[in-house]
Amino acid sequence: MTTPAPAPPAPAAPVSPTARELWAKARGLLLAAAVLALAGLAIAALRSGDRHGMLDPRSADRYGSRATAELLADRGVDTTVVTTTAEAAAAAGPDTTLLVVGPDLLSAHQQSSLRAAASGSGGRTVLLAPGPASMDLLTPGARAVEPTSVRGLPPACDAPYARRAGRADLGGITYTTSLEGADACYPSAGLPTLLRLPEEGGGDTVLLGAPDLLYNHRLAEQGNASLALQLLGSRPHLVWYLPSPDDGTAGNGDRSFTELVPSGWKWGALQLAVAAALAALWRARRLGPLVPERLPVTVPASETTEGRARLYRQTNARDRAADALRSAARGRLAALVGVPSSQAHLPQALVPALTARTGGEGPSVHALLFGPAPADDDALVRLADELDLLENRIAPSPTDKDRTP
Repeated sequence: MTTPAPAPPAPAAPVSPTARELWAKARGLLLAAAVLALAGLAIAALRSGDRHGMLDPRSADRYGSRATAELLADRGVDTTVVTTTAEAAAAAGPDTTLLVVGPDLLSAHQQSSLRAAASGSGGRTVLLAPGPASMDLLTPGARAVEPTSVRGLPPACDAPYARRAGRADLGGITYTTSLEGADACYPSAGLPTLLRLPEEGGGDTVLLGAPDLLYNHRLAEQGNASLALQLLGSRPHLVWYLPSPDDGTAGNGDRSFTELVPSGWKWGALQLAVAAALAALWRARRLGPLVPERLPVTVPASETTEGRARLYRQTNARDRAADALRSAARGRLAALVGVPSSQAHLPQALVPALTARTGGEGPSVHALLFGPAPADDDALVRLADELDLLENRIAPSPTDKDRTP
């Protein structure tokens, strides 16, 4: 009777995740990211009109300044909007008030150009909320201290324009100065939020800690309109400078990438890094010691060994397979030659004992048990055979004993 040939072994199951498995794991995160992105776009679209044309004298939005320009026009003051430093510097003169929106957004080159044009011109320069980034070049005699809340403040000074206006919506940044003859008005926390610095030639520079009194929706409150008209209408011409990123005189070529990135993005990146670190710590936590789990079925040791061998072969992990073979052989050989289990993997303890028992050469035994990883599959098979032969020399199998005469 002919014995049927054994069936070929089943192909090993792939261990790499498939595209469907990757999608099943990542679709939740992708969906959450898409929802956040859509929510951000929706919020940006809904709020994009709130501050369109902010502090623009042509804008009738809440945060525009068209009402201020119209009041000035009724009193004979013409308003000209410029968007470049060259235009603003060219317009400086004794009959001109130069209003600079966002002076901290200007580069050092732009600030120096404005200062050189306005200094000694006899005109007035009004800076809206200048901070430490622009004080050194635009107002060397003053210093920005710290921000405060914007609210209705009394003048608390003897300047005629401030006394006529009365309370006004000011605050924001506070200032200090050591120049004589300066008007320090509308203090908050003991420091002025409106500072007028006289200059040579009859001109002056006015620092406003907050631009809120120029907004359309706030102009009619308290003494905002009176103060705005007196500060901006002292000359027949008003040049309203709105800095533009398209200004060719910005001189950003000498600024590094980190200087061009807004501070909000830097803080956002730092917060994301902290959140990622906390998430990594949370995922890596251990809630207690490892707990053994009883398997639902008993898996034969031969199947476990075969499965691990297939994984080693599929990933070409000959080094790990050789380490497993050698480690197991060293443990069995140490017990046969009387070497303690704690020293079974020490070559200086195991190799001499094996050499004395077999009468072989120490280097060959050392290379067999502690040598480098096999270079190919054939070498790995030879290593397994040689380990078996070495064990048989120490403890011959029952079949070998029967063959012994």
